[in-house]
Amino acid sequence: MKKISFLFAAMMFAALGTGITPVTAGVAHADEAADKAAELAKKSVVRKEMVKPLTEVQELLEKKQYKEAQDKVNELNAFENKTAYETFALHRLNAVIASGTNNTDQLATAFEGMVSSEFLKDAEKLRLIEGLAGTYYNEKKYDQAILWAKRYLEKDNSNAQVKNMVARGYYLKNDFNSAIKQLNIMLAEDESAKRIPSEENLRLLASSYQQLKDNAGYAAVLERVVQHYPTREYWGDLIYRTEHKPGFSDRLRLDLYRLLLVTKNIDDAGQYVEMAELALLAGLPAEAKTTIDAGYASGLLGTGKEAAKHKQLRDRVYKQAAEDIKTLDAGETSAKNAKTGTGLVNIGYNYVINAQAEKGIALMEQGIAKGGLKSMEEAKLHLGMAYLQSGNRDKALEVFKSIQGTDGAADLARLWTYVRPAEAK
Repeated sequence: MKKISFLFAAMMFAALGTGITPVTAGVAHADEAADKAAELAKKSVVRKEMVKPLTEVQELLEKKQYKEAQDKVNELNAFENKTAYETFALHRLNAVIASGTNNTDQLATAFEGMVSSEFLKDAEKLRLIEGLAGTYYNEKKYDQAILWAKRYLEKDNSNAQVKNMVARGYYLKNDFNSAIKQLNIMLAEDESAKRIPSEENLRLLASSYQQLKDNAGYAAVLERVVQHYPTREYWGDLIYRTEHKPGFSDRLRLDLYRLLLVTKNIDDAGQYVEMAELALLAGLPAEAKTTIDAGYASGLLGTGKEAAKHKQLRDRVYKQAAEDIKTLDAGETSAKNAKTGTGLVNIGYNYVINAQAEKGIALMEQGIAKGGLKSMEEAKLHLGMAYLQSGNRDKALEVFKSIQGTDGAADLARLWTYVRPAEAK
């Protein structure tokens, strides 16, 4: 955040004797601008009796003799009938002294006088306001920092740094509700401008919700973080929170593992083992084989005290996967003859993971259309995953967005929409 330095204040003082630069204007208003500049020039008057003491103040400031300079300025302030420009000049001198003595309140008073004058351009006034807001922020005087930052934004709402100052000021003074409000305004502006929100702003918003123990708000922001900054850690946190939402069905545990696997968030040998066993129970030995292979590739399976058991599981999975390929056609015939569509959905997904996506998806759609399913939303979840694995992301998103309910299927479907194409395969 910006802070007013002595050098900056000294530069302001040095400009005292240079006169006033006319306000710039377009060609159509050249005469008006010239008239205004002439009028300001007439007002930029320092009387003779003020010149010598002003010079003396400058010399004292160059020597950093701030107390003596302040005494001189106080004497000048006592002069009667000061011109508007002399008053403006004294505000500038007070600003230099305040900066040199780290007196922020005096600096604020001096800037207030300067900003209220007609002797600075709008851009110069904004620079002073921003600088003072930054000074208060750095001094951890967040109420004043927010006040001056908002004053800046009233004149120029395009400065992202000043907006950030407001949000962080609220956060650091533990006004988390106001921080959330400010950050949501900024994120809405990003969305309107089709800008990717900064990771820092998203994290600050998530933390604000967390400070208020608003788990739903935190999870919603975490989803936005994963959309734009899909790190393994963010994914792990989001999946964990999804699993522990009230009403999440244990029936979807294999689906939960599928997300953990593609986001590289399985970090325990037991998790690989459980996922493989669940895949076998679901009649998907090819998926169990993929899981075991991933576990061995990670170095978590095949080592330690459980290495022998891991090998036994791998041998069993490999055997069932080889046998399953031979019986796919028979399974398809049986599923087509069944009264419900459950078998078609299951055998269809099995075809998908056995690299026959087109055939598998067609069977899954037939099964969903046939009906009689234990869970229509779960079947649609698997259909969306099948489309995603086949490379048809648009169709996958269409299916995922149609899933409803509170058992966890809709939550998992929404998370799948954030998975990058390369991860889904």
